[in-house]
Amino acid sequence: MAYKIDPAHSQIQFTVRHMMISKVRGWFEKFEGEIALDEQHPENTTVDVRVETASINTRESARDAHLRSADFFDAENHPYMTFKSKRVELQGDNKARMIGDLTIRGVTKEVVVDVEHTGMAKSPWGTISHGFNGHAVINRKDWGLNWNAALETGGWLVGDEVTIDIELELIYTPEEAEKEAASEAAAE
Repeated sequence: MAYKIDPAHSQIQFTVRHMMISKVRGWFEKFEGEIALDEQHPENTTVDVRVETASINTRESARDAHLRSADFFDAENHPYMTFKSKRVELQGDNKARMIGDLTIRGVTKEVVVDVEHTGMAKSPWGTISHGFNGHAVINRKDWGLNWNAALETGGWLVGDEVTIDIELELIYTPEEAEKEAASEAAAE
């Protein structure tokens, strides 16, 4: 079944080292995606997510502007980063590894996201929701996010390793699915 990400109940966050001594945390405020969730055969599930790079928020406007610049995301020329799954490897009850292509600044690299299914619920409004969390660690330089500054005390201003934590609530609306099926049938 085709599920959409419920943005009001989902987050895409990241953490990176700052000056070798602390961590900066941030998130992206705008993203969307579709997940073809195969409940009977979860290994057949597919994910396609698009994140607006300009929607980055680290609670520091000057830093956010720098992250949007050509030194990092180059949001003007690369307004989106995307993740498209290639395969799912089940790891036991409610856990899997999702392997897919992450594209940032026009560079595509394969990444592994450790995923956990946190449950399913039916809302009072008739929608069906599934919860998932994901975790991945990447090296930002693999995508050309190379900017840095040396510190007087040794080391670098920005760490290379970026931890990504994802909380998604997926929503399926039976009425919308029926409308889509009807319009597809009419088009044939």
